[in-house]
Amino acid sequence: MLVLTRKIGESLAINQDIKITVLEIKGKTVRLGIEAPSDTKVYREEIFLKIQEENRQAAAAKFDPSQVGRWTRDQLQS
Repeated sequence: MLVLTRKIGESLAINQDIKITVLEIKGKTVRLGIEAPSDTKVYREEIFLKIQEENRQAAAAKFDPSQVGRWTRDQLQS
């Protein structure tokens, strides 16, 4: 892990297209501003971990292709 010290208003760069700036420090809380391309997804870690877990669960779900026709008929009859 790279550990850096920054003051309010100072930034760090990741590659050429991501910039993180320290906006405010209050006690143990730090507010960061993140500038990144719109196609770069930025998440809080707890949200990112939840997304990963949901993706794992979806990938592990069993798909029964024989049920597709039945489901389609049920939907068309509704």
